Amino acid sequence: MLATMVYRGIVQKGERRGTALGFPTANILLEDDSLSGIYIASTKLRGDKYDSAVFIDNYRKILEAHFLDFPPEDLYGEEIEVELLEKIREHESFEDDETLRACIKEDIQAVREYFKNTHV
Repeated sequence: MLATMVYRGIVQKGERRGTALGFPTANILLEDDSLSGIYIASTKLRGDKYDSAVFIDNYRKILEAHFLDFPPEDLYGEEIEVELLEKIREHESFEDDETLRACIKEDIQAVREYFKNTHV
């Protein structure tokens, strides 16, 4: 179980790699490099909460949140609040985009299962 960790920030432009892979993200900058990996999260935007898959890159000090079942929308300049709930796995490198895409799909399925089993 992960201790409660909440990150707030203004959505910044990223490299758009997630979008190119079919998984757009809202990116916020981090001040520290203490965390890395893939997480299950609840992300607040405009007062509403969204189930999210989150990638934290401690080298670039960036948090990338993919909102599940969220229509594509430009969120640059919006404030989001990300509550990390559980770590799925460590960050890893992939040989190609297809392998990465398949792993992201597995991560998203893990997020769906988590919320399916915890939402009241």
